[in-house]
Amino acid sequence: MNPRILASLPLLLGLVSPLAASTKLLVTVVEQKSGRPVTDLKADEFTVLDDKTPRTVESATYENSVLDVVLLLDTSLVGPIVQPMADNLIAQLQPKEQMALVSFHSSADLIQDFTSSKELLRRATGQVKYGNTPHVLDALFATIDGGFQNTTFRRVVLLLTAGVEGNSRVNEKETIHLARRNGVSIFVVYVVGYEKWMFETLARQTGGALFNLKDMKKTSPEMPGPRIFDVLRSHYTLTLAGNLTLGEKLKVETRRPEKLFASASPVE
Repeated sequence: MNPRILASLPLLLGLVSPLAASTKLLVTVVEQKSGRPVTDLKADEFTVLDDKTPRTVESATYENSVLDVVLLLDTSLVGPIVQPMADNLIAQLQPKEQMALVSFHSSADLIQDFTSSKELLRRATGQVKYGNTPHVLDALFATIDGGFQNTTFRRVVLLLTAGVEGNSRVNEKETIHLARRNGVSIFVVYVVGYEKWMFETLARQTGGALFNLKDMKKTSPEMPGPRIFDVLRSHYTLTLAGNLTLGEKLKVETRRPEKLFASASPVE
């Protein structure tokens, strides 16, 4: 090999290795009681465990994102109890953001494609019919699989559900794997807590969050839509030392005394 090339290798490696030896992680942190985003955390306040192995957090950058949202609306037999909340969520769209509306019961149906028109979205919610058993996981999987083609901004599924799951064909693990592969975060708004563990798992493993409407009403008389969308738009990007692929058993915690909900998803 040319001696000049050999002499320049240490310099070239020094330039390349810092870029290659890092991993990015999208993290959302929410106050459990109020449902508000936590925006002032520093890198040394995060703990990241990858299958129980600690990963060093080199930096933490707080960001506020523009969204592409699919509102997944429960139109099963128990769905009417959350229907009034749909308009409040639609009202939170900001300029540049778009929302699509998918209704679900025993199947998932697109009733309004991506649009920035709040009027079109409200009109679509007023036309849905309720019935059949809610298959939450099947609806999530179908939405994540084909619902975000040609989208530009942060991909979010906002699941508005009574909180009841029927007998879906897919499971949580399959849904989470697909969400991570497609860069989709799952946020759940629910009323009853029968499936709280499932909702928490879906959100925690995809960089999302969950909101109990009854709890949110206890902390503030105001409609919860603005708080929910504050969380949807808020996240951290953590830079982890090393370029090892993050596994499925990923866990993020914060070094704060208050009760916080932290979720994460690898950034491809």
